[in-house]
Amino acid sequence: MATRSRIGIELDNGSILSVYLHFDGYPKFSGRILKTYYDTQRKVSSLINGGDISCLWTNLGFNQETLPETGPLYYSQRGENCPPRLDDNLDDYLSDGEEYAYLFRNDEWICWKLGQQRELIKIDEPEPDK
Repeated sequence: MATRSRIGIELDNGSILSVYLHFDGYPKFSGRILKTYYDTQRKVSSLINGGDISCLWTNLGFNQETLPETGPLYYSQRGENCPPRLDDNLDDYLSDGEEYAYLFRNDEWICWKLGQQRELIKIDEPEPDK
């Protein structure tokens, strides 16, 4: 089962460029991968420029083949055209129905758990019980 999320970077004018992430979008996995491996504007921009992502950190391809490197598995790797999305503002960015949203802003990651209410989540801590 998928834990859908969105990964974005805030641009100088306040708009947000982002991609969809299908699998393992919860903070204990994807949040930590983002903080560990994508910790600069350049690295985050490169990640997002690849387009929508099936899995953020894997060494398996779409046909279960072993890939030469561990990293994101982009839908473009199987021929799909899924470019990044540009939203005018934060409200637009957070309103697409994913379970989590990550935003790289001011050289740090912010995470929201989305649903009926938006809740800020610290990536290094477990989610609060409901």
